[in-house]
Amino acid sequence: MTILHFIPLAQDYFIPHSMGYGSMDGSYALGFILLIVAGLVGMIVQSRMQARMQEYSAAPAAKTGAQIAREMLDAHGLMDVQITHVSGKLTDHYNPMDRTVNLSDMVYSQATVAANAVAAHECGHAVQHAKAYPWLGLRSRMVPVVQIGTRLGQIVLMVGLVLAAAGSGVTIAWIGLALFATSTLFTLVTLPVEFDASRRALAWLENSGTTSREMQGQARTALRWAAMTYVAAALSSIAMLLYYALRLLAAGSRRR
Repeated sequence: MTILHFIPLAQDYFIPHSMGYGSMDGSYALGFILLIVAGLVGMIVQSRMQARMQEYSAAPAAKTGAQIAREMLDAHGLMDVQITHVSGKLTDHYNPMDRTVNLSDMVYSQATVAANAVAAHECGHAVQHAKAYPWLGLRSRMVPVVQIGTRLGQIVLMVGLVLAAAGSGVTIAWIGLALFATSTLFTLVTLPVEFDASRRALAWLENSGTTSREMQGQARTALRWAAMTYVAAALSSIAMLLYYALRLLAAGSRRR
């Protein structure tokens, strides 16, 4: 959660109603509804994902996540990609900088359906990297821009809102929102990357014969809900942008 999630509350306390930011007009109501809906969707998706992961973490498999990862990487000719063990929960990731598949505690050494699915998914990213999958390359190039845009955008937007409340117009706020929009674009670019990694993982699990038909169905369900968390994040980011865009449009129209 970013500081933007707290700005609506801050506005009610610090920005005078006389400046047009505190009244419950149509724009405010629509924007606020979008935030609420996106938040509820995110909570539901996160809850279902965790429930499925917990369920399939109790479903036994023949091999550990680390073994599955090694086999999938070798099958794609990626013998030089290393598999490492990282602490934490849901900290699994592929690092394109040093070409390592990093697996968490519940994945690396456990022989469960969930561990197999997650390990294969992260290897899917390694395959994307090796094959120069364009969406992964775009996302990697966006990272430094997004990091700067998100941090700077939050500050500029807050300053812009305060200046607008003082009667200085909304230009600064629009600049801040544009900077923060880079994070929304990043969440959208992430979607094809994550869905494709899951597609590659499921295809290999099925074709390699390492899992039964029942386990393949369970892995598909687990990865589907994991992917939906990225969809929920994108919806939340879009809702946040629309909320502030509607507020700024309404504020600008009042000053004409």
